[in-house]
Amino acid sequence: MNTALISALREIEIDKGIPFETIKSVLEESLLAAYEGREGAEEDAEVVLNEETGQLCVMKDGQDITPDDFTRIAAQVMRQNFYQRLSEINNEQLLEEYGERMGDIVTGIVQQAHRRMTLVDLGRVEAILPASEQVPNERYENGQRIKVYLLEIREPGRGPGLVVSRRHEGLLRGLFELEVPEIYDDLVEIKAVSREGGLRSKVAVWSNEMGIDPVGACVGPRGSRVRAVVSELRNEKIDIIQWDPDPARFIAKALSPARVREVYLDEDEKMAEVIVPDDQLSLAIGREGQNARLAVKLTDWKIDIKPESQAIEYEDEEEWEPDEDSSMHRCRAVLSNGRRCANMALPGSLFCGIPSHQAQASEFEGMVEGTQGVTTDE
Repeated sequence: MNTALISALREIEIDKGIPFETIKSVLEESLLAAYEGREGAEEDAEVVLNEETGQLCVMKDGQDITPDDFTRIAAQVMRQNFYQRLSEINNEQLLEEYGERMGDIVTGIVQQAHRRMTLVDLGRVEAILPASEQVPNERYENGQRIKVYLLEIREPGRGPGLVVSRRHEGLLRGLFELEVPEIYDDLVEIKAVSREGGLRSKVAVWSNEMGIDPVGACVGPRGSRVRAVVSELRNEKIDIIQWDPDPARFIAKALSPARVREVYLDEDEKMAEVIVPDDQLSLAIGREGQNARLAVKLTDWKIDIKPESQAIEYEDEEEWEPDEDSSMHRCRAVLSNGRRCANMALPGSLFCGIPSHQAQASEFEGMVEGTQGVTTDE
């Protein structure tokens, strides 16, 4: 009788969550491989575990051919191969379970912090936080609890196969979903996110329900909700703006906290020319261009920022006709504020492609034709 072996296997079943039949098969396969590797082993043999007595036998054609030293072989296999194989099976099962949760936010405990990577214990599985997914100014200490973004599962190999991130934009999005009930209930929607981990982020939100202020919902009473997100991200600065279906207004808001005077759009090239007051230029661009970069990522438009003084000088130029060596010139349309449109005219036309400006083009052509039909007497 070897009931201790059966008891040990049952404990593994409970502890690891692996079915007993799987554990039994792994043990039998491991012992068979060890038996076949010894001198004088019989071919076409099999190892059988009696679930009632716990006895291990080598069988061939219904006969027991168990070697005298098989108990020693079994002990060696248990130490070397069996537990390693069970660990691989357990890891595969857990990775399959977590595979359905990619993109979720989970809480883990830092196990080992290194310069190149950090190991994070997620409870039933260990994950790797590589240097490329760490925030540069963050430091991780053993035993520290952190929230991470489930990024991907790597191909099976040595070490943890689950990769998590602290700098992915999904972490910021997920933290707001946890902190803001209106987002969880789909009353407020996060339309776009741009982030430079550890430095600054921009979040564009929109309300799907009348009467709900999306920005106020994300900020929370006395700033409690956004403060919780900022605290988890180690004081990363976050700009929350209201998304707008009008690209010009959205681009203007995306450049906050800078004030914007005007936005001219080239929809074909998806490029925006933004005019800001002179004293707002550095704020619109941001330190090392950070604010402008984040606005470009958030809106998915190319943005050219110009100071108002430069734009006024450009507007005051009297020469609007194309140069002889160039076919490019500005649109001749005059805006409601009396300024000249900054867009480039369409080929063969004096006006850009904006519908209202094309209407001005028709009026202009009619005036030209009328002028050409008038004759004067000297």
